[in-house]
Amino acid sequence: MTLHEPELWLIRHGLTEWARDRRHTGRSDIPLLPEGEAAAAKLAPRLADVHFDLQLSSPLQRAWRTAELAGLDPKAEPDAQEWDYGQYEGITTAQIQEQVAGWSIWTSPVPGGETLEQVSARADLVIERVRREAQTRAVVVAHAHYLRILAARWIGQDASLAAHLALHTSTLSVLGWDRGTPVIDQWNG
Repeated sequence: MTLHEPELWLIRHGLTEWARDRRHTGRSDIPLLPEGEAAAAKLAPRLADVHFDLQLSSPLQRAWRTAELAGLDPKAEPDAQEWDYGQYEGITTAQIQEQVAGWSIWTSPVPGGETLEQVSARADLVIERVRREAQTRAVVVAHAHYLRILAARWIGQDASLAAHLALHTSTLSVLGWDRGTPVIDQWNG
């Protein structure tokens, strides 16, 4: 199996009500807000002349709709779905910390949901797919925590590094290579 060294462009979905309110939005299929749709559409001119060998999107509507508005025609990639937050779905970190002092998504258990290692393993599968199927450039439209983990794994770091990579809605980031070493070329563009 030949692995290529393509660029990997990352797009975080547009703004949703839960993202605005900082609620953990994992597998709930929350739609974009009107301002989220408008911001996603502003990505289209930036992508219009860019050729992607592979276009992937989380199948959740907030990512899928962002991809459509950005002018992409992606394939659904279930491994690009957001972290399964289990019992913490739909609530904020502050609300969780009222019950579990010091809780953090990056270091604490997620009852009924995924572990950081499970999300990391899904990100590794997507990276492998991109390196196998894309010669020059691929794009993944997905979610904040997931894409942060994917970026950490791209550069060969532990998924916990993702805690230090804030990612805003409707942003474009680029992962690439420098003399055979995977790098983060752009972040939150």
